[in-house]
Amino acid sequence: MNIATTYQEKLEQFKNIENLAGKAWEHAMAIDLLSKADINDCSIECFHYQQMMELFFKHLLETKSQFGSYSKSHKLQKLLEEVIVSTKFRTDKTKYFMALQVITVCAEEYRYNFLIDCEGYKQSVNICDNLLNELIEFDESTEIQADS
Repeated sequence: MNIATTYQEKLEQFKNIENLAGKAWEHAMAIDLLSKADINDCSIECFHYQQMMELFFKHLLETKSQFGSYSKSHKLQKLLEEVIVSTKFRTDKTKYFMALQVITVCAEEYRYNFLIDCEGYKQSVNICDNLLNELIEFDESTEIQADS
């Protein structure tokens, strides 16, 4: 995918669809709008990024796993583990764990009105954007996980 691609373009196939991926697209729109706003604090953008990733993970678990279920977790690294265990998706998870944890913590800090490390958040987004691309490609190319 092109670097200039917006999040809503990446998730365009889910535009206004009433499912978890459709909700992920809504958060993608919010991220794109917030990235153009003159806001010093990046915590609200981080919150929407975390939500976009969480909902997309859960969409994959719902549509690509044998049982169509997912945990109640908001921790992105845990959700990545679930996707890897429950579907045919494979990646080097060690590349993403720290970045996913940073985004999870940033989103939690947003909920409690703490200031976050915007530079750390942006570095984590650069890493997680690669994962998002992998997940989108996986979603487009696979069927439901059969018995292991």
